[in-house]
Amino acid sequence: MSLRIHVDVRSSCSLLGTVLKYLSLTLLFPTVVALYYRESPLPFLVALAVAVAVGTGLERLETDPELEHREAFLMVALTWLVVPAVGMIPYLVAGTGTIADPVNALFESVSGFTTTGATVMGEISVDTHSHSVMMWRQVTQWLGGMGILVLMVAILSELSVGGTQLIREESPGIQVEKLTPRIKQTARALWLLYAWFTLAAVVVYYGLQLVGLAENMTFYNAVAHALTTLPTGGFSPEGRSIEAFKPIVQWAVMPFMIVAGANFALYWYAWRGRPERLTGNAEFRSYLLSMGIVGGLLSVLLFLGVGLATVPEGVAAIPGSLERSLRHGLFQTLAIVTTTGYASMDFNTWSESAQAILLFAMFLGGSAGSAAGSIKIVRWYVVGKSIRRELFRTIHPQAVRPVRMSGSGDVVDEETIHSIFVFMALFLTLFVVSTVVLFLDAHRTSGLSLSALEATSATIATLGNVGPGVGVVGPMNSYESFSDAAKLYMVFLMWIGRLEILSVLVILTPAYWRS
Repeated sequence: MSLRIHVDVRSSCSLLGTVLKYLSLTLLFPTVVALYYRESPLPFLVALAVAVAVGTGLERLETDPELEHREAFLMVALTWLVVPAVGMIPYLVAGTGTIADPVNALFESVSGFTTTGATVMGEISVDTHSHSVMMWRQVTQWLGGMGILVLMVAILSELSVGGTQLIREESPGIQVEKLTPRIKQTARALWLLYAWFTLAAVVVYYGLQLVGLAENMTFYNAVAHALTTLPTGGFSPEGRSIEAFKPIVQWAVMPFMIVAGANFALYWYAWRGRPERLTGNAEFRSYLLSMGIVGGLLSVLLFLGVGLATVPEGVAAIPGSLERSLRHGLFQTLAIVTTTGYASMDFNTWSESAQAILLFAMFLGGSAGSAAGSIKIVRWYVVGKSIRRELFRTIHPQAVRPVRMSGSGDVVDEETIHSIFVFMALFLTLFVVSTVVLFLDAHRTSGLSLSALEATSATIATLGNVGPGVGVVGPMNSYESFSDAAKLYMVFLMWIGRLEILSVLVILTPAYWRS
């Protein structure tokens, strides 16, 4: 009996080819950077040629592609594999440092596009790697932040018809909110806001240098960090991340991390004269409250001195200093909850209790409709409301009590509640299994001693697209010491985590292809 496939693979691949051709234009930016710094543009020209050639070949598979429900799933999954595969080419051609290795190059590229921020770079420096290669590393995160296919829907007429489905399967969160009657206009509005916030970050960061408050925040550094703040990516051309800059820079980065981790649709409403949609939003208030509680607790621990195991060399004493305690406690909370992954100091020097709080924060995530990863605040909010409802029903079995979002009063339908519980069950199951896999692989590999806590943090840091963990994967360390097999497995975790698990798992089921 022959197997009949009910998925138009050729249409999915053809539209993927179109996306790849247009994205190849982004390689012109690091090419210009290379020419400015008198560096070789060859790594980007080779990648551009490959992207155009592969894109053209895929595009010719189907002259009149149609994007239905199943094809959208396949296209989204393939896009987030093929684009990073092309994005690794500049690292291989440049041939410098640890990312010249194919597995490392793929890891770095996937980490960039998924805005995870985990790195396998042995030395993060423009002295080891060129300015242009380091800038391309930043660009990959900016492209992945608001969504590759959201950008393509905004500019390509070929994707307008199935645009809603593409954005739904690619974008973080539980649903897509159409801001305008046409999904193409919605995609453009989101990317316009994203671009304007990025530009604002450049102006603020570089402005600090112009007024003499941050001498090493050059224009290059300002652009590089703006490109990874708004997508909640966390890559930095500085080996010590944001710790390399003065405290005022760390304070300046915090508001942009908050902005990046919130629902961009709310900013659109505020811009259109409806600020109450932002201030009255239950998820947004929960988002701010959770960061305030975690940040406040960490700040207290640091102020009292019980949050530090050791004081890093060259770092001013934190205990007893209100400003330093607040700055580091709040900064690291924002960086972890929004999954940006920046570091204002090496929190490997923090006590186990403080690290445990950070590990808990990695499971929170930002808002739906943002660039942030992990589980998302809105899911925790709905789960909490659902548990309260079930407790009430235990006492009053006949009661009808829908789950509502505070403020708006909108009822969360039962199908959405069910999908949230399914997602969280899958997420936590994959987290537990992956922790065991990484722990066992580390003990199989000579030269890597991985504790259970380090395996746990490495798993949530990659599956949740957070970036840094604790111990060997701490903010000033890298994932380079893992085996190639473990790195490839974490590539899978970053990929499936960015697409929120179900969009990938569905194409692995026989029913998707046959029924």
